[in-house]
Amino acid sequence: MLNFTNKIVTRTLLFSYRPNLVKNGFKNFTTSTPRNIKRGTFRLGLTGITVGALVGTGYSIHYMNKPRAHILNEEITIAQVKEMPSMKPTRFVKNVGDMGLELTLYQYQTCPFCCKVRAFLDYYGISYNLIEVDPVLRQAIKWSPYRKVPILVVKTEDGYQPLIDSTMIVSALASYLFEDNKKDLPEIVKCFPNVSYVDDDGLKKNEIMNRYFIMLNNRKDLQAIEQKSSEERKWRKWADSVLVHTLSPNVYRTSEEALQSFNWFSEVGEWEANFPSWERYLMIYVGASAMWLIGKRLKKRHNLKDDVRQSLYDECNYWLRAVKSKGGQFMGGQTPNLADLAVYGVLSSIEGCLAFKDLLNNTKIGPWYFGMKQCISEHEGAKSI
Repeated sequence: MLNFTNKIVTRTLLFSYRPNLVKNGFKNFTTSTPRNIKRGTFRLGLTGITVGALVGTGYSIHYMNKPRAHILNEEITIAQVKEMPSMKPTRFVKNVGDMGLELTLYQYQTCPFCCKVRAFLDYYGISYNLIEVDPVLRQAIKWSPYRKVPILVVKTEDGYQPLIDSTMIVSALASYLFEDNKKDLPEIVKCFPNVSYVDDDGLKKNEIMNRYFIMLNNRKDLQAIEQKSSEERKWRKWADSVLVHTLSPNVYRTSEEALQSFNWFSEVGEWEANFPSWERYLMIYVGASAMWLIGKRLKKRHNLKDDVRQSLYDECNYWLRAVKSKGGQFMGGQTPNLADLAVYGVLSSIEGCLAFKDLLNNTKIGPWYFGMKQCISEHEGAKSI
């Protein structure tokens, strides 16, 4: 968690090696460091040092032992959009809270990163529109230079502000919700700049800085919040960089499991209602075949055990031991924190798969998982904001 002050602070950052996040549609400008953001009533700063090296997220573990990349003197903003293409939402999720936000989430229903965002929105009772994206053709996000999901679009006074990267989305929204004196989301987004770097292969890439940090300015309890948030960040990173990589090799372990998984994806994502029949069958059969092959490569890339189920069980048991050490039902104690929401979001993406049934039968994850599910369905977080 970050504290906004006027002090110069120390920050340890390790950029992950990931596909280029931002292309032609975003505005570029030059800066020396992120603290060149204009000072004003919304003064930005960081308190605390990131403890330990931050391992890369997404699909970066493969590169974690390579030398660090060179940071370029370039920062990339996520530009607001004046108008959005007219598109009927797949459905509207009406929750209990009214945070003054008009949100549209472009997603795959069973994408673990999309599930993380939905878990956060539902827990805090935030209403939103959903647009289900075809995972093969991705026609619903043709308007965006960023070609991955989730994309959360926020309606602003000047147009629409796209937010990308599930972790950044959660951190930006948490910064908005937890701040005593609310700031506009476009201002908060400036705290999460995309910084360009060149990797060891000479390729220019981008990384979202500060994405695990919550940006707060006017809270009286900042020191206490920071003490708690350090471990919360650790487990949010673990969910992104370790746990998520055990999923694909498990749900696509065999061709039969891959097909079963995609049929479940179709059911829970309501593909039959949202896409033409030919497109649905393309998504199921082409997707299952492709992911069965990719799952084998991911097993090797992420050094999973020959029995990939055991790798999934081991990581979940590791998480449960950490939760138990806190003395409560959740990592956050008696109530979930952002780490709980991240881990739940990742695991909920496979709830209907055979791998999840095996996970329930071979670990004690059930009480924590279904406790989280109840808290989210009852929008427990809305009571705290």
